[in-house]
Amino acid sequence: MIAAEDFTLAPESAPAEPEPIAAAPGTLDLRHGDCMDLMREFPDKHFDLAIVDPPYGIGEGSRSRGMGTSCMSGDYALKSWDKAPPSAQYFHELRRVSRHQIVWGANYYPQHFTASMGWIFWDKMASGDFSDGELAFSSFDRGLRKFTFAWMGMRQGNMAEKEDRIHPTQKPVALYRWLLENYAKPGQRILDTHLGSGSHAIACHYFGAHLTASELDADYYAAACARIARETAQTTLFPA
Repeated sequence: MIAAEDFTLAPESAPAEPEPIAAAPGTLDLRHGDCMDLMREFPDKHFDLAIVDPPYGIGEGSRSRGMGTSCMSGDYALKSWDKAPPSAQYFHELRRVSRHQIVWGANYYPQHFTASMGWIFWDKMASGDFSDGELAFSSFDRGLRKFTFAWMGMRQGNMAEKEDRIHPTQKPVALYRWLLENYAKPGQRILDTHLGSGSHAIACHYFGAHLTASELDADYYAAACARIARETAQTTLFPA
C-alpha cells in the first residue's frame, strides 16, 4: 500500500487566479480530514470545477446489507456518515472556491440550488427495487445530459471493467471519466469534498487533471488510497 504522502502535491501558496497545470498523470492531493477545513485553505474561485458526491441525508451508510463488517474486503460496517445532508455553509464554501460545480444528489436538497438547465442524469439501466438512476446539478449553462452505464455497485455488462467495491455508494470510474471529458479540460484544478471510494481520483489521474480531495472517514480513506495505488499502477485503465 502506498502512503497518503505519495499522493500529496500541495502548493505552498495558491495564486489568486488559477493557471492551467500541465497535464500529467498522478497529480492527486488526497487528504484525510474535514472538507470544510480543506476549502478554507483556498482563495475564491481557486478550482475550475468541483465534482462532489456529498451525503444525501437518507441514512444509506447505516442500512444493513446482510454483509460483514470490513469495508476493506467488500463488506461494509454500519456507519452514520449519511445521517444528515450538508449544511448551507458547505454549499456557500463550495461555490466560493470553485468556478463551476457538479453536485450529485442535489435533488435531495433543492433549497440550496437555483433553477438550472444543466442537470445530469446517470441512467443505471437498473431494474426491480433499484432506482433508475441518479441526478446531479451542474452550474453549466447547457442542456440536460444523460450518461448511460449499467451499475449496481459494479459493472454489469463488460466484466473486464468490473471494479473493486470498497464503499456502499461507490460510483464507477467511467462516470467520472465521462464528466471530465464533457465538463473539464486536462490541466484544470478539480475539487472533490468527499473522496469515498476514490473513483474520481482514478479518473482524474488518467485524464490529466489536478485533483484536491478529502475524506473524513479513516477506513474509507485508507481503502481508497490503496485502491487508487492499485489502479493507477496499470499501464492503461481505458483501452482504446
